This record gives sequence, structure tokens and C-alpha cells, in this order.
Amino acid sequence: MTNRSKLEALRASKLAVELSPEQCILLADLIDFRDLKAGDVLVREGARDNHLYVIVSGAVGVVKGAGGSGETTLITLADGALVDELSFMDGTAHYASLVARGDTCVFGLERQKLESLLDAHPQIVYRVMRAIVRTVHEIQRRISMHSAELTNYIYKQHGKY
Repeated sequence: MTNRSKLEALRASKLAVELSPEQCILLADLIDFRDLKAGDVLVREGARDNHLYVIVSGAVGVVKGAGGSGETTLITLADGALVDELSFMDGTAHYASLVARGDTCVFGLERQKLESLLDAHPQIVYRVMRAIVRTVHEIQRRISMHSAELTNYIYKQHGKY
């Protein structure tokens, strides 16, 4: 991919919401594209990964037990979604695999590359981390809403399904 393609993909992502044009140019130099075909595993369950991924096009399934008889897709993420944000932040092992659901293009930002900006460009790091926190907050809000809906359903049904 060209530098222009990297810059355009970054500007279209949630990561660039608070970044200036100059900051986008600096950050775009640090990202790498990855093309996936249907069924390709971006990150395997149980593995540790130090990348934050953004889906440029296509979709990625968050899959528990990928490739096994009990495979379960927990959620499918599409264009613009941040993927692997928690592992990127704290280095924990993946609870589920990230599997391409058709032709998919993602760009990745390695944690060490972002951290390399801390001394010279701390505002870029700060603004990228704010974008990640907004995404995690959105996920938490969605989980809370689903929990409330499930609780309401159970109580209205008196525990009967």
C-alpha cells in the first residue's frame, strides 16, 4: 500500500477522530496493511498479540473454539471497527480467535511503534488511547444494555424460558 492509501485509511478510522492532519501523517507511517481471505485467522484464541487492528473493508468474526466442532461466533465486526484493543493495551491472551469472514483488509498498529511516539509526540499517543477508550466504553455500554434486557426478560417470564 502507498503512503497515501495508509493516510486515507487512517483518516477514515476512529483512531484519527482527534488527530490533526500532521499527526495523521506521522501515525500513518507506523501502520501496516494485511489482506485476509475467508477463514484466515488474524489472531488465534489463547495467543498474545501486540497490535491494534482496524477493519478497512470486510468483516472479522470473534470466534470461540475456531475450527472445532463447538465453534461459536460471538460477534462479527465490520468496516471501521477496532479489533484487539484490549490485548493491545494490556497484552493479555485472546479469549477468542479473530477470523476473516470473507475478503478483508485490516491495518495494524504495533504497540511498540505507538509507544515510540511518547517522547516526541505524546499528544498522538494520548488521542489514540482516547479513541480506544471510547471503543471500550461503547462495548461496555452495549453489554450493560443487553444484560438489562436479559434480566427484564427473565423477570417477566418468571425464570421460564
